[in-house]
Amino acid sequence: MTETDNIVAETAERIFADLADAQTINHSKDSAWKAPLWHALTDAGLPLSWVPEECDGSGVSMAEGFGVLSAAGRSAVAVPLAETMLAGWLLAQAHLASPEGMMTVAPASPKDRITLNADGTLTGRARGVPFATEAKHIAVVATGIGGVSIALVDASACRIEAGLNLANDPSNTVTFDKVQPIAIKSAPSGFDQSSLMLMGALARSLQIAGAMETMLDLSVRYSGERVAFEKKISKFQAVQHNLAKLAGETSAALAAASSAADALSNSPSFDDAIFLEAASAKIRCSEAAEKGAAIAHQVFGAIGFTQEHILHRYTLRALAWRDDFGSESYWAVELGKLVASRGADELWPLVASR
Repeated sequence: MTETDNIVAETAERIFADLADAQTINHSKDSAWKAPLWHALTDAGLPLSWVPEECDGSGVSMAEGFGVLSAAGRSAVAVPLAETMLAGWLLAQAHLASPEGMMTVAPASPKDRITLNADGTLTGRARGVPFATEAKHIAVVATGIGGVSIALVDASACRIEAGLNLANDPSNTVTFDKVQPIAIKSAPSGFDQSSLMLMGALARSLQIAGAMETMLDLSVRYSGERVAFEKKISKFQAVQHNLAKLAGETSAALAAASSAADALSNSPSFDDAIFLEAASAKIRCSEAAEKGAAIAHQVFGAIGFTQEHILHRYTLRALAWRDDFGSESYWAVELGKLVASRGADELWPLVASR
């Protein structure tokens, strides 16, 4: 990470520390904390990090944006920062300007499709769209007779069904019933819905890895404070073994997500190498989230399951993010298809090149 990357990530960290403290949010009786947090993020230009200046964005690099996502994961922020960043990035692929305010993207599942009709309207149904109820606009990948297009849609023009993920964050079904987009352009050559899924999967991988860093930090500190049978529980071999496993899972998630982020930051397209990196990252980070959340709750015991404790803000989001933009099962199958299609002789060169 360069000095500039550090500056952008540190800016995000400071904002989260000041306005998204987990304990403060946990004790909040409403969502009043969201407005000042979003205002601060907007003033810093973070939601439109990946949007070039000519499209009304901040114009930071891919690596800088990935640093913001990692910071967001470490704070488990419950605002559509990642979603707005993805929407701005998607619109920028077609050189469409990004509007102000919260955004999200559709589809958010690789099995859903949005169709571009002959009259220019959009039709389709997208499930599990994160923060659709809070978004003002939706960036959409649509497929029609002429190929793939990218569109900007007013969220109020769609039918949005209420829904929540494991962490009680909005996860909605969005229905497009001949919706007229605000703006629409053809996607660049080689860009399709799979490109969005890979980018979204990488974003969630970085967030999961970030959340696991905080889960590990919380678990280590708590084990050094909690006393049982007249000694700190960190002295018990079973607890030490669990913490070592949690550290291992966290390191694996960070390595996989960071490798994929570095690869995409230095690649002009979503080729097979990027597919391998991003799919592998989502698979490994999702597996780590499942194992890591279980270990963290074991360390904390009953107190970690209470609503009053902040642990669930990280564990539940890490688990919920596993399903967005393709689950680990989906990507495992797709990765298997890629390997099979290339043939046995091509597997080792592909893996060794990473």
